[in-house]
Amino acid sequence: MKSIIIAAPYSGSGKTTVTLGIMECLRRRGLKVAPFKVGPDFIDPGYHRLVAGRPSINLDGWMCGAEFVRETFARHVQDADIAVIEGVMGLFDGISGAGDEGSTAQIARLTGSPVILVLDTKSMARSAAAMVKGFAEFDPELNLAGVIFNNVASDNHGRILREAVEGSLPTVKVLGCIPRDEMLHIPSRHLGLLTADENSLAPEFLDRLAETIRTSVDMGMLWSVATQRWSLEAANGNRKGPGKPEVVRIALARDAAFSFVYEDNLRLLREAGAEIVEFSPLLDERLPDDVCGIYLPGGYPEVFADTLAANGAMRDAVRAAIEAGMPAYAECGGFIYLTRGVVDAKCEAASLHELVGVFPITTRMLPRRKALGYREIETVADSIIGPQGSVARGHEFHYSEMGAMPDSVERLYRVRKNGVDLGAEGFRHKNCIASYIHLHFGSCPDLARTFVENCKKYKN
Repeated sequence: MKSIIIAAPYSGSGKTTVTLGIMECLRRRGLKVAPFKVGPDFIDPGYHRLVAGRPSINLDGWMCGAEFVRETFARHVQDADIAVIEGVMGLFDGISGAGDEGSTAQIARLTGSPVILVLDTKSMARSAAAMVKGFAEFDPELNLAGVIFNNVASDNHGRILREAVEGSLPTVKVLGCIPRDEMLHIPSRHLGLLTADENSLAPEFLDRLAETIRTSVDMGMLWSVATQRWSLEAANGNRKGPGKPEVVRIALARDAAFSFVYEDNLRLLREAGAEIVEFSPLLDERLPDDVCGIYLPGGYPEVFADTLAANGAMRDAVRAAIEAGMPAYAECGGFIYLTRGVVDAKCEAASLHELVGVFPITTRMLPRRKALGYREIETVADSIIGPQGSVARGHEFHYSEMGAMPDSVERLYRVRKNGVDLGAEGFRHKNCIASYIHLHFGSCPDLARTFVENCKKYKN
């Protein structure tokens, strides 16, 4: 089994488009591609899944640690011919400037994957070689095996770029020059690209993308630089035993409004004995039958606020289940869904879209980003996700803010960022926990086990 990492010097270089194109070309050649994404991103993995036909797995060295990264990587490449890992931000960008924890470079070392650098060469010629040289030599332990030039203006521009790198960096292969093409642009909004649910990639787009990669990138050379490291035997050696029998059903909100969930969170829940049953707060009128827990992940509920508000039957069903004591875990967009409602950035009373109303506050959308970054939480009391003192890591990213939560609503988390206490968060109502923070259960696998055990208690 081979693997590669598609990285870049900075965000906006074209990593996602190039990654999708490479995946599509490999798939069309009959190869099984295992997709991965570095960091806490949810949107890119949705596109990976569309192209590769299987879930894309987040790899994050800061949130989950080295052991979990290696274990989950080995687990998810079991039947694949090649793993294609899309990086995050710049190659060495992580949680701090002192090291590369949380970076693409860290994942490259943990998985033994060679790095292919995507370089946006708009307004750049021979200077590209200096940039590639800097990235190739910055970390001697890293294998920067190839470079793909993006946004190349002409054949002559490509010739200059090739000459510059090949003349000064013989160990770095120039894998291709991709011409500028606005037709390959993926629409975006404030939190990044549109989700795959909203923009499902038309066959014509994929045809054009695959043809561009086929004619612009030497796929044979790319295959040759991909590392053969993770053997099936090694993967089986790291793999844990099968999960417990699925004895409790947990309802997972999953539709265009709620799609931001780590696939490993679901895997860990299943291994703990959960049967995950998907439902749509947009379209369904009631929760699935015989469920004993609810998982409301993040997404864009504000974009679909009209439809969510109009579906009173589902709002009533979720509220009734929570009031009856059913364990429920909600994060970010799922948290918004449980508030009284959401209003636009102008905060006009007439624009309130009524939602579930478990938490007696209103959410307001903002024109600018409210929060971004890694978070670590510690629980201050026993709960449905763990005993007091449970520590887990996650990420926060949103363009909304909520009104002041009444003091009568319990705060369950103490939140830290880079060791600095950010105060109390993680709100609890009966057996429902809601927070802006997306926790990765891989950072504390007991979260999944404890949640499932509490769902079993509710069932019994």
